[in-house]
Amino acid sequence: MSYAFQKCSALIKTSFAVMAAFACLFLTFSLGSAFANDYKIGDIEITNVWARATPNGAKVAGGFFTIVNHGKDADRLVSLSSELSDKAQIHSMEMADGVMKMRHQADGVVIPAGGTVEFKPGSFHVMFMDLDKTLNKGDEFKAKMVFEKAGTVDVVFTVSGIGAQAPDSMPANHEEHQHH
Repeated sequence: MSYAFQKCSALIKTSFAVMAAFACLFLTFSLGSAFANDYKIGDIEITNVWARATPNGAKVAGGFFTIVNHGKDADRLVSLSSELSDKAQIHSMEMADGVMKMRHQADGVVIPAGGTVEFKPGSFHVMFMDLDKTLNKGDEFKAKMVFEKAGTVDVVFTVSGIGAQAPDSMPANHEEHQHH
């Protein structure tokens, strides 16, 4: 083998290694941001934190997420606050006499030991009231969740489209999420 061929071969191997390292770094940061809306405080894990976009002039917005309690004791989501509005309430949706009714959960929502509570359209949700601005798809805003036992955790809501049934990064039908 000639000296020039050996040098060229070594340069190609080095270049490939450098490109592979950059590719790994890129994937690490890309995947990290894909899961940026997952939070943990104590035994509580909060995932899929999102909100719906609002039409111009709307004064309310719905916020959604999933809470998993990995602990042996129940906890309670007591309240939320956000930079988006001065008032945020935890609500549930219930069918009563054939009519869907929204109810304020003034005492919060219990997250059972080893259990999961989904805040989703048509169920539990957070109602952000007296909005300071219109929410557009792709916007983000900060909020604080207060748990009775786990404490306070800062989260970021990512805004999906108007009328969305699930965050943009997750299919609305959840068919691939088999729960056993």
